[in-house]
Amino acid sequence: MRIEPERLAGLDRDHVWHPYAPMPGMVAPLIVESAQGVRLRVAGPGGSRDLVDGMSSWWAAIHGYRQPWLDAAAAGQLATMSHVMFGGLTHEPAIRLATRLTEIAPPGLEHVFLCDSGSVSVEVAIKMCLQYWRSAGRPAKHRLMTWRGGYHGDTFWAMSVCDPDGGMHRVWDGVLPRQVFADVPPAGFAAGLDPGYREQIETLIAVHADELAAVIVEPVVQGAGGMRFHDPGYLRVLREACSAHSVLLVFDEIATGFGRTGSLFAAGHAGVSPDVMCVGKALTGGYITLAATLCTARVAAGIARGVLPVLAHGPTYMGNPLACAIANASLDLLLGEHSESPYANGWAAEVLRIEAGLTSGLTGLREAPGVADVRVLGAIGVVQLDHEVDMAAATRAAVEAGVWLRPFRDLIYTMPPYVTDGEDLARICAAVHTAAAAG
Repeated sequence: MRIEPERLAGLDRDHVWHPYAPMPGMVAPLIVESAQGVRLRVAGPGGSRDLVDGMSSWWAAIHGYRQPWLDAAAAGQLATMSHVMFGGLTHEPAIRLATRLTEIAPPGLEHVFLCDSGSVSVEVAIKMCLQYWRSAGRPAKHRLMTWRGGYHGDTFWAMSVCDPDGGMHRVWDGVLPRQVFADVPPAGFAAGLDPGYREQIETLIAVHADELAAVIVEPVVQGAGGMRFHDPGYLRVLREACSAHSVLLVFDEIATGFGRTGSLFAAGHAGVSPDVMCVGKALTGGYITLAATLCTARVAAGIARGVLPVLAHGPTYMGNPLACAIANASLDLLLGEHSESPYANGWAAEVLRIEAGLTSGLTGLREAPGVADVRVLGAIGVVQLDHEVDMAAATRAAVEAGVWLRPFRDLIYTMPPYVTDGEDLARICAAVHTAAAAG
């Protein structure tokens, strides 16, 4: 029985707690009826309408919606098995996926722990690092270092390495473990290295080496913490300093992985490999939740030598066959390994095309009233205001322009699907202009 939109909205308001929102909510969310290509069909009082999705469903739906090859992969896997426990059992979709991830990841990442979500993959990464040093007889190495302005998820250890002051998790001060923070990295993807900042992060690692288990950062792009870009050279500085002082290095590629920045993984911009890497979001093309934590053989062997020789972590839905099958199909499309891939010239060419379109469409906002900065990298376009955005007004303005955007803090940004054509990309840019004026 179909429930009318007005009734659905009431039930949603009464019972559904949405992310980063009070209960009951202050702003009614749009009701999505279906999705196809790069469009969301939403219900409204005057009937349904289509919106161009400028967010890739929080950066995950890189191929758009109802992609035939991914739909077929899901249906085919459902016909075999949707789930089986991963303890003591295994299956082809998971084995294929883990193998492929090690083949495309930065060199040296040989082992894959499959998990449920990005936040959980960060928890697993942190647990790996802490357990590695405990297994080595150095339990004093129990702290983490990162730089300010970051975001790594909403579970507890992940929250401890998010920005401690400006972030949404500052309410947990006094509860979360106290980590070591460097300043926000200097802005600019190609800005070059600031000698003073380089010295700061090298010094912090050296001074705290005896208590640091790992350094964890979002490489090149700091996502939900502020959509900032930094020079890839700082990743090389971190790699050299961590190696020199026996500290593990973790890259959180949940938002940046699978091509979003113009490199398959953001680490590729620097040509370095971490000891541990987290991926998620676009791993399944936005179809179903799945994440993974990759590590080197050294990390895995170190844990195996401990009193507890296993990684004591086992999500119920770990290695879910349905999710793994869809992830494999998504990689087929992204890497051009299937005839139905929408990337005739390769995914990198499409991301470069989107980068050019966003640069052309958003640069004019630099001189607009209330705009502090405009920046573009890969399939990421960011307009930073000089004030807190009026989220309701900016969102409403974008919707009226036919586009779905999700502003936050002082940012109006877009991360469109890679299959977004030129006309829809122009529509997204126009909506960003409208939202910036309204917000």
